[in-house]
Amino acid sequence: MKPIDVQHIAEPGLVVLDITGGDEDAVQAVMAALEEHWATSGIGPVRRDPGEPGVRVRVYADVLRPGRERP
Repeated sequence: MKPIDVQHIAEPGLVVLDITGGDEDAVQAVMAALEEHWATSGIGPVRRDPGEPGVRVRVYADVLRPGRERP
């Protein structure tokens, strides 16, 4: 996988984030934190690849629109 640097997201707009974590709780915590900063596609389905450790999830975020405030 190519590394992502500042130039890739220098223009505001839609970004796609592939998040990998040790378990579902970890990736859901990351997705919830992203919702506080940006408008996102929300907590999506968590995928497990047979034979691979951890879980993965894809999140779409609009960095032009702010996220929601948590009470």
